[in-house]
Amino acid sequence: MIAYLRGRVLRRTEELVVVEAGGVGYEVHLPAVVARALAAAPAGEVALYISYHVSANQPRPLLVGFLREVEQEFFERFITVDGLGPTKAVKAIVHPVHIIADAIERKNVSFLRRLPGIGERTAEKIVATLHGKMAKYALLQEAEVVPTPPVEDFRAEVLEVLTRQLGHRQAEARRMVEEALRRNPGISNAEELFQEVYRTERQEASDSDQPQIPSVSTRRGEVEHES
Repeated sequence: MIAYLRGRVLRRTEELVVVEAGGVGYEVHLPAVVARALAAAPAGEVALYISYHVSANQPRPLLVGFLREVEQEFFERFITVDGLGPTKAVKAIVHPVHIIADAIERKNVSFLRRLPGIGERTAEKIVATLHGKMAKYALLQEAEVVPTPPVEDFRAEVLEVLTRQLGHRQAEARRMVEEALRRNPGISNAEELFQEVYRTERQEASDSDQPQIPSVSTRRGEVEHES
C-alpha cells in the first residue's frame, strides 16, 4: 500500500500527475482543488499524501493525491458514504476541504448537491452519514499556495479581478469570495458572485462605520460649557 509519494513530476494533466519516485512513475489522480493548487506551485518536485484503492471491481490500483495529510483523511471519511466511491468522490472535491466540511456541518444539501456527480439523494446521504464529524476539517486553513481555478470556474475570474485589477491581497480576496458563497450558496456565475461580494462588504462596512450620535444631555452640556 502506498501512503505517501515524493518525487519529480513527469507528466501533468487536469486530472492527474505522473510522479517519478525511486525510478518508478506513479499515476496519481487529483481532485480539482488539488490540481489547481499544484498548477500554481513552482514546477519540479512534489509531495503527495496518497489514498490507495483497489478492489475486485477495480483491480487496477487507484491512487488519489492530496497536499496535506488532513485532506487525505477527509477523503477517507468522505468515501464512507454509501454509493460514494473513490472515483466519484475525487471528481466531487472541486472546493477546498474546509468549505465542503462546513457545508456538511451546516446540513447545506443545496450546496452539496451541486458538487459534480452529487445529486440530491447523495447529498442527503452525505449529511446523514457525516454530519457531526466534520468540525475538524471545517476549521482547516487553506495552504499558502493560492489555487488558480480553471477559466471555466467563475470563482477564478472573481479572484483574479479582485487581486490583479482591484488591488486586494490574495488572502483578503479568498475571504471575500468564501464569505459571499457562504451567505448565498446558490451563486452560479461571476456576476452574481461580484454582487454578493459587494453586498457583503458594504454591509460589513456599514455595520462598522455607524456614527456615534451624542445624547441630548451631552449636547446640552457642551452648549452650556461654551456659554
